[in-house]
Amino acid sequence: MELQLQIKMNPKLYLRDPDGTDLGRNIIKHGIQLIHDIGFEDFTFKKLAIEIGTTEASIYRYFENKHRLLTYITTWFWTWLEYQLIFHTNNLKHPKEKIDIIIRLLTFQVQDKFIVEYINKSTLHAIVICEGDKSYLTKQVTADNKSMLFKPYKDLCHRIAEIFLELNPDFPFSHSLASTLIETAHRQLYFKEHLPSLTDFGKSKEVKPLFSFLQHLIFTALNK
Repeated sequence: MELQLQIKMNPKLYLRDPDGTDLGRNIIKHGIQLIHDIGFEDFTFKKLAIEIGTTEASIYRYFENKHRLLTYITTWFWTWLEYQLIFHTNNLKHPKEKIDIIIRLLTFQVQDKFIVEYINKSTLHAIVICEGDKSYLTKQVTADNKSMLFKPYKDLCHRIAEIFLELNPDFPFSHSLASTLIETAHRQLYFKEHLPSLTDFGKSKEVKPLFSFLQHLIFTALNK
C-alpha cells in the first residue's frame, strides 16, 4: 500500500510555496537533480533556470538564494524520514525492533510507502549525505534556528531518542546518541563511496556491514 504525502513546510524557508505551482515543483525536482549532478558549490539559479526553461528571476520569486533551497530540500527529507519512522514502527512493541528499523531507514533499506511524484527520494538522500550539513554550518545558523528552520531534524532526533529510552530509561545521552547515529550513518555512507580507507566497508557494495556496525554502536551504548 502506497500513500499520497503532502508535507507542509516552514513558510520562512521560501518566498512563494513551491509545492503550490507547476513551476515551483519543477524548481524542486530539477534543483535536486542538478545539485546531485554538479554539486552545491557549482549549482546556481542561472543553471537551474536553463535546465527547466524559465528565467533566473522566476526562481528568485520562490527562494531568496540557493542556500534557502538547499535548506528547504534537506528539511523536506527529515520530515519525510520521520513520517517513514512513524509508519514503520507504529505496530512494533519491542524497542530493539524499532531501533533496527531506524538504522534500516538511515541506510535506505526500508521500502518507501509514500508517493511524492516530483521528488526522487534516493537522489535527495544522496544530497543529504554529501551536502546536507551545509544547510546549518553557516554564520547565520543561530538566526535560522530561531526561525525554526531545523525543527524537522530536531523532531526526528527527539523521536529516535524516545525510542532509545524505551530500551534503557536511565540512559543519560539519548539525544546525543540519536544525532550521532544519523550523522555517523551518513558520514560512513559518504566515506564508503568516496574515501573508503576511512571505513571498514569500502570494499563492500552492500550496506549490511554498515548496518551491523551501527547496531553494535547503538546497542553497546544503550546496554551499558
